[in-house]
Amino acid sequence: MRALFLLALFCVMHGEKEESKRIDAKASGPGGSFDITKLGASGNGKIDNTKAVQEAWASACGDTGKQTILIPKGDFLVGQLNFTGPCKGDVTIHVDGNLLSTMDLSQYKEHGNWIEILRVDNLVITGKGNLDGLGPAVWSKNSCAKKYDCKILPNSLVMDFVNNGEVSGVTLLNSKFFHMKMYQCKDMLIKDAVSLLCSAKIPCTGVTMDDINVEYSGTNNKTMAICTNAKGSTKGCLKELACF
Repeated sequence: MRALFLLALFCVMHGEKEESKRIDAKASGPGGSFDITKLGASGNGKIDNTKAVQEAWASACGDTGKQTILIPKGDFLVGQLNFTGPCKGDVTIHVDGNLLSTMDLSQYKEHGNWIEILRVDNLVITGKGNLDGLGPAVWSKNSCAKKYDCKILPNSLVMDFVNNGEVSGVTLLNSKFFHMKMYQCKDMLIKDAVSLLCSAKIPCTGVTMDDINVEYSGTNNKTMAICTNAKGSTKGCLKELACF
């Protein structure tokens, strides 16, 4: 009986290892890239692709060297994502398509966020795609403007204890609550970060920008922001930003 039990245990463990290898082989492309569509993700904007994206993260974070998670062109609906380190190598998340945040609020933990990144160093998020929070569909379910004891909607991108990271190119839009929050992060580079393009029908109001050091990376040595139909306030280390 004991020999049979040990054999069964070995088969289970061996099966888990083989499944992990199959996931890595299936997702991995040239140069350590992990394409979520090779893990079954569909870009039709309707199917939940959370599992495929999390599997891509697990594979990329678990490999040494430089790894890339590819979000190709398409509309990829996902629920709450948790990217936790530390990773064995350096991970880049390259977004060419659109990541869409599910409108089903039951999929988020209480006070949860959409994309949470924890203890990952040297992370790069780049590309020409969008992180779309699909906020207009659920804004009416937030009563915080009327009462203190309210349900907080998810923030789009939250990074805690992330060092030497970079965010560039991608657009965060239609957040359910805050677009981006960082806590205890060091040496973070956010390129072309301030561009508030809001519609006249649904203007951006109550915008808060805290503790941001803006430095111009162009040639005429002038810091600037692009703001349309946006009103808000600034405080902290914000420098030379004439949006409001």
